[in-house]
Amino acid sequence: MPATAPAPRPPLSTLESVALANRLRPALLHLARHLRRELHFGAITGGQAEILALVSEHRGIGINELAALVGISPPSMSNAADKLEAAGLLVRGREDPGDRRRVGLTVTAEGLRVVRSARTSRTAWLAERLGRLSAQQLAALDAAVDALEAIPRAGPAG
Repeated sequence: MPATAPAPRPPLSTLESVALANRLRPALLHLARHLRRELHFGAITGGQAEILALVSEHRGIGINELAALVGISPPSMSNAADKLEAAGLLVRGREDPGDRRRVGLTVTAEGLRVVRSARTSRTAWLAERLGRLSAQQLAALDAAVDALEAIPRAGPAG
């Protein structure tokens, strides 16, 4: 006799969603804080590593677009880009010869090395801690990854 799939769980009520959000938010923030601390690059911060990673994924991105992705103001992003450029990790350039006003950002070879090193360091830190969890905890985390990735894509309630 074939095994039957479990019945789908009804959606959470608003109170259940708020209760889960109140448990999940601090746990995610705490984990993100620890991952940011895993950078050992002296003058580069976790925020700067995030900027480099985004620019490496979106070559030629502009300051305004990058600021919107990160969630900071364009002047703050410009200041961060200035610091990364001064450190030799980022360059500004005119990506479109037809639009002389548009300046795009590109990560330098050294910046790419920093991005790879940051990812490696953070992944090693996380993997080491995952290795301390029980099989049941690991299975729960593995099952939760798809749901966690879906949260930003869920969009506003309609």
